[in-house]
Amino acid sequence: MTKNNRTRPGFRPLAVAALAAAVLGALALSQQASAAGFQLKENDVKSMGRAYAGSQTAGDDAAVVSNNPAAMSALKGTQFQADITAINVSAKFSGGGTDALGRPLTGGNGGDAGDLIPVPAFDFVTQVGDRWHLGVGVHAPYGFKTEYDRDWVGRYQAVKSDIKVLDAVFSASYDVTDKFALGFSAIAQRTSAELTQAINFGTILALNPAVPPGLFLPQSADGYGRLKGDDWGYGWQVGAYWRLSDADTLAASYRSKINHTITGNAEFTVPAQVRGVFALNPLTAGLFTNTKGTADFDTPAYAELSYWHKVNDAFGLGADLGWTKWDSLQTLVVDYDNPAQPNSTEVFDYKNAWFVSFGGEYALSDQLSLRAGVAYDKTPTRDATRDPRVPDNTRKWLSLGLGYKPTANTEFNLGYSHLFVSDASINDTSPTGDHLVGKFSDKGDLFGVSGRFVF
Repeated sequence: MTKNNRTRPGFRPLAVAALAAAVLGALALSQQASAAGFQLKENDVKSMGRAYAGSQTAGDDAAVVSNNPAAMSALKGTQFQADITAINVSAKFSGGGTDALGRPLTGGNGGDAGDLIPVPAFDFVTQVGDRWHLGVGVHAPYGFKTEYDRDWVGRYQAVKSDIKVLDAVFSASYDVTDKFALGFSAIAQRTSAELTQAINFGTILALNPAVPPGLFLPQSADGYGRLKGDDWGYGWQVGAYWRLSDADTLAASYRSKINHTITGNAEFTVPAQVRGVFALNPLTAGLFTNTKGTADFDTPAYAELSYWHKVNDAFGLGADLGWTKWDSLQTLVVDYDNPAQPNSTEVFDYKNAWFVSFGGEYALSDQLSLRAGVAYDKTPTRDATRDPRVPDNTRKWLSLGLGYKPTANTEFNLGYSHLFVSDASINDTSPTGDHLVGKFSDKGDLFGVSGRFVF
């Protein structure tokens, strides 16, 4: 192979470099698209039992440190709360695909790409004087993990995606009047990502006229790519809290977008025969070599309204309305340190999305409470641009919860939610012309437990 390619003056290194840019760009794009397409609300088990209805207004919930700092106004004394939610996600693909020559792609359906993901949250709040509250919270606003069989039919789009986003929140609230409070939070956010996929080097070389016909074919020389990186970003949140009457409470919050520059390593496994072809020309010798890279992106702004009505001493009803400005995530420019690899710009075209929930709570006694709620959670993904890393679609929630207060200063909560997810269609083509067509059948179950302690 090496000898034949050395004698062929028609070898086109610039064409190979352009295709390499597309492949690497697609791998990096998946990092941002994945992080943007899966928002986590699971920092509050008590509210989860009501499908997050009244999350900022129902009271006796220290998670407002992270969700709306102004709502700390309703908390008395010093409180610590710990929540953990296990998210059990299932994502199963059915369909198939073709390579650049129109031949069926080998491999199975990838197994169940979902995983069991623990999501912890911690909040601490203390009352300072008659009008001030201060709080500190740690929670995960975004995150997910999908992993397919390494040789599955969609391996050229994605194999593993593991995104973790963790916030440290520092909050303060001030009671402007007895009925109205304002709050502010400073947010430090850490994002880490690991993403892998197969690379169809057989196609890259099969479509090059300088390579002898039949020496390489699509799917005959698979390689592998892995990206891993992280970054710290900083943002803010403001909130307002109104006691409209003895029975009605309203709250509003706005969270800023947070800028990130993900910095990390790109590692590639390249078959020896492919590396030999690339080495024949100095313009391609550096392609698909381990390098560093950066990509700028924003985690989106988020606004929420929360309402709670106390029907009587035992029964309350609430509603929440959330809006996420996903349309700030339109393009991604990837800058590679490797001088042989040109920058790439990708488009993923996310749209703004709404979350609406209704729920209630009934006190069976001073110690036991029952909760229930439903929610509608619109996906930001579009059918035309959805990829297997986040095979997400619009979700409907059904939630149940149980609260137990053994003493006036101690509370434990259990929560469960089932997510009914619409089938997510996939019609995606990789940079090497591998066409994946089918649908994902998704579902999710959330199990949570929390404890709140008042000092």
